[in-house]
Amino acid sequence: MKPSMGKKTDQKKVNFLFLVGRPAFKSLILLISLAGFIFLFCERFFSTPLNLPTVHFPKVKLPTLSFPQLQSSTKRFLIFFISSLLLATTIYFEIFFKLPNPKQLSEFPSKLTTQILDRNGILLYKIYKDENRTLVSIDNLPQHVIDAFLAAEDKDFYSHNGFSLPGMLRSIYRDIFDNRLEGGSTITQQLIKNTILSSEKTFSRKVKELILAIWAERIYSKDKILEMYLNQVGFGGPAYGIQEASHQYFDIDAADLNVAQAAFLASLTRAPSKYSPFGEHPELASERQKIVLGQMAGLGMITPEQYNQAISEKLDFRSSKIEILAPHFVMLVKNILVNQLGENVVTQGGLKVYTTLDSKLQDQAQRIVTSEIKTLERFHVSNGAALVTNPKTGEVLAMVGSKDYFNLKENGQVNLTTSVRQPGSSIKPLNYALYFEKGHSPASVIEDRPIAVRLASNEVWTPKNYDSRFHGSITLRQALGSSYNIPSVLILLKNGIGNFADFAKKLGITTWDDPTRYGPSLALGSLEVKMVDLATAYSTFANQGITTPLQTIMKIERGDSETLRLSSCPSQINVTPGSSAVNADETSCTPKRNISPTTAYIISDILGDNSARSSAFGLNSVLNIKKAKVAVKTGTSNDLRDNWTIGFSENFLVATWVGNNDNRPMANIASGITGASPIWAKIFNSILEEHQEPQSVSPPDNLIKVPICILTGTLTCSGCPTRIDYFIKGTEPKTACDPADIQKRLNPTPSSSYSSTPQIL
Repeated sequence: MKPSMGKKTDQKKVNFLFLVGRPAFKSLILLISLAGFIFLFCERFFSTPLNLPTVHFPKVKLPTLSFPQLQSSTKRFLIFFISSLLLATTIYFEIFFKLPNPKQLSEFPSKLTTQILDRNGILLYKIYKDENRTLVSIDNLPQHVIDAFLAAEDKDFYSHNGFSLPGMLRSIYRDIFDNRLEGGSTITQQLIKNTILSSEKTFSRKVKELILAIWAERIYSKDKILEMYLNQVGFGGPAYGIQEASHQYFDIDAADLNVAQAAFLASLTRAPSKYSPFGEHPELASERQKIVLGQMAGLGMITPEQYNQAISEKLDFRSSKIEILAPHFVMLVKNILVNQLGENVVTQGGLKVYTTLDSKLQDQAQRIVTSEIKTLERFHVSNGAALVTNPKTGEVLAMVGSKDYFNLKENGQVNLTTSVRQPGSSIKPLNYALYFEKGHSPASVIEDRPIAVRLASNEVWTPKNYDSRFHGSITLRQALGSSYNIPSVLILLKNGIGNFADFAKKLGITTWDDPTRYGPSLALGSLEVKMVDLATAYSTFANQGITTPLQTIMKIERGDSETLRLSSCPSQINVTPGSSAVNADETSCTPKRNISPTTAYIISDILGDNSARSSAFGLNSVLNIKKAKVAVKTGTSNDLRDNWTIGFSENFLVATWVGNNDNRPMANIASGITGASPIWAKIFNSILEEHQEPQSVSPPDNLIKVPICILTGTLTCSGCPTRIDYFIKGTEPKTACDPADIQKRLNPTPSSSYSSTPQIL
């Protein structure tokens, strides 16, 4: 399914010649004026033969250069006058016409607020809801606060006249060699740019910025300019100005900031979203703060003792709950917007962003996660996460990234739905899907017996089942349903480790990018994945074999009724420069068939088969959802560090996780009983209270049901345990089992049973 493009806005047709003609006309006027000056210069300089000094070289007779002589001084004056007039006119209209007055600095226009809404128009978050600003006098600020901003933004502020020549040269170099207009701005220029000029990246705007910066420095004192800058600069969220930033992050006045806090705030102004301690990567804020402190120390603004104290100080951020719903989801959407549209458009552009989120479902999921994690403290579990999507469309309906976003002491702002964790057995359906694609059926028999696998390091690895038992001849349905480990390893070796990794990446796994980490343990979920990726992969089973990338944004409207086309699938999004439309990379954001409908149905049927998993979980586990046909799989990583449950119906997919952010192991977590499974079941049952899902799903037309012997995978015979299973027409078994052989299998002698010595593979 293609991403939502929104409604196209009516646009007036613009004459092509008008678009091309205006810059061409200005260039023509400039060329004509310059040509006049060049003509006059050449006429005066070359009107008589050149009298070169005598040089002792081989005699070379230089040609006499001459240009047509103007017949009168009047014509020469006329050419000079017209050229000067044209040049002056061009410069005037390009630079000085409607040039704002720096006296407007104290009354610049307010910025427009961007709103992030759920799918029903409910407000989730306002980006810079108000320019929350309280003016503060520079006389009331400690010197180290002023020094922090000077070190971070403009160390030569008190010595230049509004512009920095080294900065301008660096900017010109980047313009030429990096093809981008950036850098070189002093604090005065930043004040001009952020208030009375637009943020367009053009040469003429940079010239205006330079002129106005010099002009402003003749009107205002240095202290006044710095004071205006500190009172208007944005620090993220609704905080504008140093005073409100101090309150938002530390709950103190700007006058009470210490060196470490001042350096942190100074580090924010360059990219508040990127360096926010409340964002997905709070470590970036700490790294940027250390850079500012290093610059302060290098400039002699602080002593080595102050530097060491500030570096070692752990900042205690204020856990103020700003008006925000679904904060992990909102911050993900905000980052997508900033990455594609730029910080200024998002924070000042007055956008209305309609997302895929269902705020009611989000609230239910958050309450369930938070309350269930409290009951798991005795199992050494401190955090949990949940994700709800529509597997057909990829729309994210709920995203709970942790038990409490505002619990900064436990890194609650980290989004566990986008973090990498070991999936454990929840990766097994992908392995089986590849095996089924090669022609095997759920009735195919595999031996669950002791094995040993020789690794690339020449070490021998002996996988074991979770119950430390071996189950002999079992069908693939039983093996996957009961999540036995040894059959999964055998299947991986038959699939080929590299083939399986490539297959998983096709289904949406984005983190398996290092082949040196591949190995047989991949079958048991040893390699990390993201919950959002696993949800994408499972959408393939729910959606008849079509993998559907996740979507978070439905449409974006600008204040002037313009609709921006934007796709929010999280990877490889391309932005067309100079265009208001943002389009997703077709290869990563378009639904694509990766497996056959029969394989998708068989995997879903096995995961929804309560009897197939009964030996592992019992018949009455929380995994057994009775109100609808629901397929589900659990997973627990090695050493009990991650516990998962992920399952789906026709229109809903729910993934849950419990564990610890610091990767500490849990204690006595039992899949299907404790951990992620009760959270998953409660979320799914709450969905089914509001939405009716099918009790059964029809198989593809090419699948037929056949009674088979579960010990041999053949047609049944007397004495053999029998079940009805699916086969693609024409692949069903044609022969029956042997009753005598069945009796030997059911009543093995010590010599006929398998050896406890593992077979080395």
